[in-house]
Amino acid sequence: MKKEFILEGLGCANCAAKMERNISGIKGITNVSVNFMTKSLALEIEEISKTDELIAAAEKVVKNIESQVVMKEKVLNKKLVQEKSHSHNGHVHEHEHNHGEQLKKKELIKLSIGTAIFVIASVFQFSFWVEASLYIISYLLIGGEVVIRALKNISKGQVFDENFLMSIATIGAFSIQQFPEAVAVMLFYQVGELFQDAAVNNSRKSISSLMDIRPDFANLKRGDKIEKVTPEEVKVGDFIIVRPGEKVPLDGVIIEGKSMLDTSALTGESVPREAVINDTILGGFINKNGVLTIKVTKEFSESTSAKIINLVENASSKKAPTEKFITKFARYYTPVVVISAVLLAVIPPLVISGSSFSQWIYRALVFLVVSCPCALVISIPLGFFGGIGGASKNGILIKGGNYLEALNNVEMVVFDKTGTLTKGTFKVTEIAAFNNMTKEEILEYAAFAESYSNHPIATSILKAYDKEIDKSSMKNYEEISGHGVRVNINEKEVLCGNIKLMDKEKICYSKVDTFGTVIYVAIDKNYSGYIVISDEVKEDAKTAVQGLKGIGIKKTVMLTGDNKVVGSKVGQELGVDEVYSELLPQNKVEKLESIEKEKSPKGKLIFVGDGINDAPVLARADVGIAMGGVGSDAAIEAADVVIMTDEPSKIVTAIKIAKRTKNIVMQNIVFALGVKIIILVLGALGIANMWEAVFGDVGVAIIAILNSMRALKVKNA
Repeated sequence: MKKEFILEGLGCANCAAKMERNISGIKGITNVSVNFMTKSLALEIEEISKTDELIAAAEKVVKNIESQVVMKEKVLNKKLVQEKSHSHNGHVHEHEHNHGEQLKKKELIKLSIGTAIFVIASVFQFSFWVEASLYIISYLLIGGEVVIRALKNISKGQVFDENFLMSIATIGAFSIQQFPEAVAVMLFYQVGELFQDAAVNNSRKSISSLMDIRPDFANLKRGDKIEKVTPEEVKVGDFIIVRPGEKVPLDGVIIEGKSMLDTSALTGESVPREAVINDTILGGFINKNGVLTIKVTKEFSESTSAKIINLVENASSKKAPTEKFITKFARYYTPVVVISAVLLAVIPPLVISGSSFSQWIYRALVFLVVSCPCALVISIPLGFFGGIGGASKNGILIKGGNYLEALNNVEMVVFDKTGTLTKGTFKVTEIAAFNNMTKEEILEYAAFAESYSNHPIATSILKAYDKEIDKSSMKNYEEISGHGVRVNINEKEVLCGNIKLMDKEKICYSKVDTFGTVIYVAIDKNYSGYIVISDEVKEDAKTAVQGLKGIGIKKTVMLTGDNKVVGSKVGQELGVDEVYSELLPQNKVEKLESIEKEKSPKGKLIFVGDGINDAPVLARADVGIAMGGVGSDAAIEAADVVIMTDEPSKIVTAIKIAKRTKNIVMQNIVFALGVKIIILVLGALGIANMWEAVFGDVGVAIIAILNSMRALKVKNA
């Protein structure tokens, strides 16, 4: 059983990592993900009978780490989506949001009064005790809440958090009579925290707005009346009306009206798309000008927009290796720095003659202030989350930070042909006629012969003929498996099929070597002509292959079930390095495994396919990319990355976004650790003071968060 919760009031990225670690240790909970960016907790519970007990245990862990956090279960309701508080008495905290706003106002008022008292104590001359009293009052107003939180957390066994570090550092400053610095450091810290919260909230909103495709309502048609309802109330087969300017709420088929659609939220395409009767339409599109009547084909929970929202929201639960490393690093970094601070405060005064304890305690306090790893723990997941959000805006769904990071090390890209590099839509491209026959007659005989088949090749011949077929003129229809068709049409024996059929019937013909599938036609045992049916290459397929080589991909390969002539010609036209033809799905997996042996130990291999037919190969590759994901449930389920448009060139964009995101993440790591190490060294030497230390904590975090936001901007990726 999977349960999802909102963690209202979660404000510390480091604490979120602790929650995930501690909850994962609870027996009976098999999988845990705490997502700081979406303030959510997902649990997978092994024994359903112990659900309440295990959720209560998880809630206890959350409260132990951050007592102010309220854990609310996500509940999908037919009437509305609401968050239900999980508690033993089932009470719903309806006014929590308002209470949160009131608490913020109170904190700001206390901060303002405390700051005013601090300024008075600093500017005017008072006696020692009056001055000390004013500083203590201002400190309690500014940082009292921090100290209280630290004491609560210590009582629950949570020692090494930022509340404790700031409290011990500032109280330590008071103990050595550095009153102004103690208050100023706490003030700087609190103001920095406000800016940090604002930056993180702004990031969340920016990423959420990128995927703002969830419709608010649907106009449900009931008889002659139109009723405004939530999308969850609409059933398959219902009719809905979408007016100009409204968001299409659910997937369906247009049965009345025509319009231009803005599909950018799902595909990243800025050019509106025309929609007419019988066209499929997806929830999340925006209707530009006409009134549309739509027959609903999927419930909201199964609609494309709902699946995309779910994928993007859950993407950051699949953590990149860099994120996992930083989370692990943070566990040891803070205790090591705190122990170093204790040693710095105690050993030098005992060893170095003429040095005072107050001097070295001050230097140790600088260590404590700068030891919080929040800059790293916040900015790195935010960078990956931003990259995923920015990619989704461009019609590229990346299912996790692990796949985004894997795209940085791609050495080989293996393509399926049909539906990936080609359009997968067959059409007649050439007709040849012999023995006093015309091209029109050859097409007519072939169309009659293929009229009972629903194979794509038969469909393309019937589409090219585009006339009604009188089946009463046909007799003795026989389908010869793997060869073609034999039929009598107007008392003439017609053979229509491949080379094998011509050889079997001992027809004297000339073999056609061309790009495409050749259908040979013989009438009364005489070779009469042929029809070539070709699959069109996508407009940007060649650009995609060239683009991949331009960004350093070592090898491009094409796998196809088609014959060698077709495969070679397509491969040659596109410029791929290797082509393997006439492969069955199981052969593709074997071929992929042999190609994979050529990559380096850290290198990654991408397989690009068009959905369910390629599922085994998509699963086997390091990164599976599905093409043409709009409306394709199979593609969305099977792949690690989904290209929502049908453009292979988006693979190049995805890799560029991944590389840019990784660069931003590495900048944050180098910057945050670099500044902290410099301040630690300068602090130990007595050069850096606590003001610089607070900048090394909060200031660095804010700068790193702002830098992470650049990952959202992917236009020039």
